[in-house]
Amino acid sequence: MNKQYILVAALIGILTSCSGEKANETETEEITVAEAPAEEWVDLFANNDFSNWHKYGGGEIGNAWKIENGEVYLDAGNKDKWQAGDGGDIVTNEEFANFHLKYDWKISQNGNSGLIFYVHEAPEYKNTYNTGLEMQVLDNDGHPDAKIISHRAGDLYDLIVSSEETVKPYGEWNSAEIISKNGQLEFILNGTTIVSTTLWTPEWEALIADSKFKDMPNFGTFKKGKIALQDHGDVVYFKNVMIKEL
Repeated sequence: MNKQYILVAALIGILTSCSGEKANETETEEITVAEAPAEEWVDLFANNDFSNWHKYGGGEIGNAWKIENGEVYLDAGNKDKWQAGDGGDIVTNEEFANFHLKYDWKISQNGNSGLIFYVHEAPEYKNTYNTGLEMQVLDNDGHPDAKIISHRAGDLYDLIVSSEETVKPYGEWNSAEIISKNGQLEFILNGTTIVSTTLWTPEWEALIADSKFKDMPNFGTFKKGKIALQDHGDVVYFKNVMIKEL
């Protein structure tokens, strides 16, 4: 075997080794959410209590909100009307900017609720939905709100219609995700991405101007805010409410 052949073979071996190292580096960098370390996720009901939450506007959470075995629910039979008495929306103590939120929900027959985010809690805003965006929770088959095309389960409420309907019937658990990073927003319901949009652009402002929120100052403008579970007067359940900051 001549020396030239040996030299070429050695060079090929070195290049192959380097290429493999780069490939491994790339694989290490591309970590999916499912593979992310568990400690990066925060369970917002980790203590099986409301220690990470409070009633919107201040004060203790009313008796209509209950938590048992990790399931948080609104006992609508224990209150009058929506947003009243021992009910009302509850919000996180902390604010979040870029985040990945995962949670499960189920709604009662003919029920209505929602998860609202980027909520700015201040005296001038009476309700969470005066500032925050909502992923709708609804019994599509029974609640009259479902007749409005942008008010169905999974919709970015009154702004963007889901690309397809993946919601399960009332009484069954749905798996939902909200991912918001640097203005890029995605809704996932039962494993399918159903809403994808960009926040805080001229196009976003046009959507708001053509919605029921057009007369609410600063709606949809905050880039950091609290997360709310909505009291819409109906029995609703939430569990596995987990968040990871991005």
